Amino acid sequence: MVDVACAEPAFLDLTLVGLDRIPRPGEERLADDFLRSPGGGAITAIGAARLGLSSALVSPLGDDEVGTMLRSMLADEGVRWEGRKVERTPVTVIMPTDGDRAMATFDPGEGVTASELAAVEPRAVVLSIPRLPLAPPGARVYLSVGDLDARALAGGALPDMSGARALLVNEREARLLTGAADARTAAGQLAQVAPLTIVTLGPEGALAAGAEGTVHAEGVAVDVVDTTGAGDLFAAAYVWADHWGVALEQRLQWAVLYASLSVRVATATAGAVTLRALLEEGAGHGLTSPVRQPAAMKEDQ
Repeated sequence: MVDVACAEPAFLDLTLVGLDRIPRPGEERLADDFLRSPGGGAITAIGAARLGLSSALVSPLGDDEVGTMLRSMLADEGVRWEGRKVERTPVTVIMPTDGDRAMATFDPGEGVTASELAAVEPRAVVLSIPRLPLAPPGARVYLSVGDLDARALAGGALPDMSGARALLVNEREARLLTGAADARTAAGQLAQVAPLTIVTLGPEGALAAGAEGTVHAEGVAVDVVDTTGAGDLFAAAYVWADHWGVALEQRLQWAVLYASLSVRVATATAGAVTLRALLEEGAGHGLTSPVRQPAAMKEDQ
């Protein structure tokens, strides 16, 4: 049994650091560095593990050099990998610049199965809206949606998400799903099909709407280097705070803080701070630790 299983595809992220701008067609720009790190569902799994939860990535990985590298990276983080070996592993090239980034992805299209996900006996699962039917009975379900799926679902009837614990989307995704002109309206509409909708607002924080009321958590000012994976780490911290029974407003505050801390450096996993570091930062923002077993905290890496 694990505290949380992440069932979205994992990628190897190839990040070109230090570009002054994104190259135009036919143009070459020089980067200061080149980094390799886990991406996709692996980001949430690693964030959860660094926050002290037992964590699993349940996703196919290639029987190739990239897949071998990702499995090794996950093992180093204490993340359990379950799934099956397939031919190829997804890869994303990331070019962060000016507080944003451009990405190009290869994805062979393999996905998790219900039996693979059930095998880890998760207390909670993080997965996207199209994979909702795969969630094991009894697990807390935290839903996400990527840009591609949001565009595919735009303008149509949304599936019943009443069995989910929360739907977590960014502002663009929320507006695509609903056609609403602003985040607050979109959150209210999505709260009609999910018990609780969380809309992340980048530097403006996050907004929640649903059965627990409507709450806004302010953003945390930081110097932005790379926003890749901030939403995935927001999800990891939200699940962590919910695991400890934290009230909605504080769940949002912890998740906003964790995501904000992550964007100060290149790559999502480099920015995913440990539990000790998060609690120290939280104390500086007036947040009280929800963790009942502080001796279990991991040392900073």
